[in-house]
Amino acid sequence: MRLRSALPLAALIPALFLATACSGESPDPEHNKPKSTGTTTRNAQEKEAAEAKRLGTLDTPALEKAVLTGRTAGYDAKRIAQAEVEAGRDMEADQKKCQPLASLIGGFTHIAPVATAHRSLQASEAANATVGSMWLASHSDENSERVMRELRASVPACPKGFKTLGLTYGAVESLPAPKLGDEAVAYRITGDIGKQKMPMTYTVVRSGNIIAAFYGVNMLDADKAAIPEAVVKAQLDRL
Repeated sequence: MRLRSALPLAALIPALFLATACSGESPDPEHNKPKSTGTTTRNAQEKEAAEAKRLGTLDTPALEKAVLTGRTAGYDAKRIAQAEVEAGRDMEADQKKCQPLASLIGGFTHIAPVATAHRSLQASEAANATVGSMWLASHSDENSERVMRELRASVPACPKGFKTLGLTYGAVESLPAPKLGDEAVAYRITGDIGKQKMPMTYTVVRSGNIIAAFYGVNMLDADKAAIPEAVVKAQLDRL
């Protein structure tokens, strides 16, 4: 089942988490990057690399080497077009306390990372209806801990949800987090898409100063929406 044909267009708007869940891998990731001069691109890369070195974290090339790619634990991890990644960068919640949740819906942490690497996730077996996405975000040690602390506080602070980009997300509820990494948070948000309710599950894990976030949705069974722990562990083992 292709998710694009199974969901209304409005459900695809909130950034990469649905729009790319069933899309193919871009054969040339460089083709999807915003156009810029070679000098400007090199300068930006050099600046990012220097900042990552200063903070003792990973830059984009290092994250791209570490992030899952290909088939792992029953899921295919594929590259996402940069334009689709950027579509979710500035999602703002109508309540400040809910911003960590809104940012993760867009595929980013609410505190600006040094670098990110994104992948779509699709089950290898047709009988598995759970699809989603994942991304790695590198931070300083301080900011990675702050991301998790403020995210953990945001879940109970926003039980009735929030609005962003004109869409409503409600019924935020905490879920048991996997005992992986240095700390983890898991929760479910129900998106209100017209008359349709769409439960979305998030698992967010910190490993050192890298945040690994996993988004999953299953339109047939919400209780099976989480990306399997085996996939999460496989990613953490690469860091």
